[in-house]
Amino acid sequence: MEQPVRCPCGSGDVFDGCCGPLLAGAPAPTAERLMRSRYTAFARGDARHLRATWHPSTRPAALDLDPALEWRRLVVLDREGGGPFDTEGIVEFEAFWREGGARGSLRERSRFVREDRRWLYVDGELR
Repeated sequence: MEQPVRCPCGSGDVFDGCCGPLLAGAPAPTAERLMRSRYTAFARGDARHLRATWHPSTRPAALDLDPALEWRRLVVLDREGGGPFDTEGIVEFEAFWREGGARGSLRERSRFVREDRRWLYVDGELR
């Protein structure tokens, strides 16, 4: 019997019960859930999900994901708003990576908006 796969976002849930449905197109209920699904998309190389959840006003024309960059762990540090009844939210996180022998982290304070009942990533400020 195949063992369930843990979600890369670090929620502790299995992928199919966490970010899997969001990567398949289901709307995220909160800004944090969207941010976690975007981390998972980076970890899995899913550029389609990243583009689909990026606000059109800031979405890049192309995404070039580095397959050698391995996203290892996500820690949510802070959140403001971003709930099911909000229209704006901020999520601050630190994402840890490895590439070859190098290791590091990226810390970002991300802005999200909810339009037509869907959360979208607007932009982020690196910390």
